[in-house]
Amino acid sequence: MSEYYRPRRSSNLYTPGSAEPFRVSRSKIDLFLNCPRCFYLDRRLGVAQPPGFPFSLNAAVDKLLKKEFDIHRAQGTQHPLMRAYKIDAVPFDHPKMEEWRDSLGGGIRYFHAPTKFLVTGGVDDLWVNPGGEISVVDYKATAKDSEVNIDAAWQIGYKRQMEVYQWLFRQNGFTVSDAGYFVYVNGKTDRKAFDGKLEFDVKILPYRGNDAWVEPTLYEILRCLESDQLPAPAKDCDFCNYRAAVLAVEKSAGRKRG
Repeated sequence: MSEYYRPRRSSNLYTPGSAEPFRVSRSKIDLFLNCPRCFYLDRRLGVAQPPGFPFSLNAAVDKLLKKEFDIHRAQGTQHPLMRAYKIDAVPFDHPKMEEWRDSLGGGIRYFHAPTKFLVTGGVDDLWVNPGGEISVVDYKATAKDSEVNIDAAWQIGYKRQMEVYQWLFRQNGFTVSDAGYFVYVNGKTDRKAFDGKLEFDVKILPYRGNDAWVEPTLYEILRCLESDQLPAPAKDCDFCNYRAAVLAVEKSAGRKRG
């Protein structure tokens, strides 16, 4: 058995009718929106999608960006990128900043009483303007020849991620701007040689979020988890399509052997 993947688990499962809070992370909300069946298999039946490989370079970039912005957080000053993009804000200094960043430990959280869901998420950064309004900031890293943007269809997950964070901080009593920012770093591949270092272009991409969908989605998730019916798979879900193809091949092979 893999050291990292348990094909079946009996913990952290939703029990219909339970009065106990049930944790629903930002990533699980995204999983539900991508494929309700995969979400149900995971949160209700204990069979999660196999995990992807860790993006160690992305994690390293994320860690270094946090250190860099933390210098300005401690000093109450603007990062040069903020000045370059004419963003009138400084990194938000708050005693819970490290707690909010720790997604595994719960991050920023809010108990949604009508569904009894404890909604959680780990934010990368927060910036605050002179009026005390905070903006959610997310770090992204890639390496491609074209300019970075957030226009691709698959990047809807990035936008939903930011909107869940905006919703969470609003529920925690903060004044949150619709304007969020992606600090997007792009590894340069046009250098003549590697020479033991990778250089990056860094851009700030603004995004105006709308978190109006978050609460209705929580009610949809509740209805899904309370049902005893396995949801239909999403048409474009690779995992469901793979399982269906394997099942069909196995049935065909079984008939031939018989």
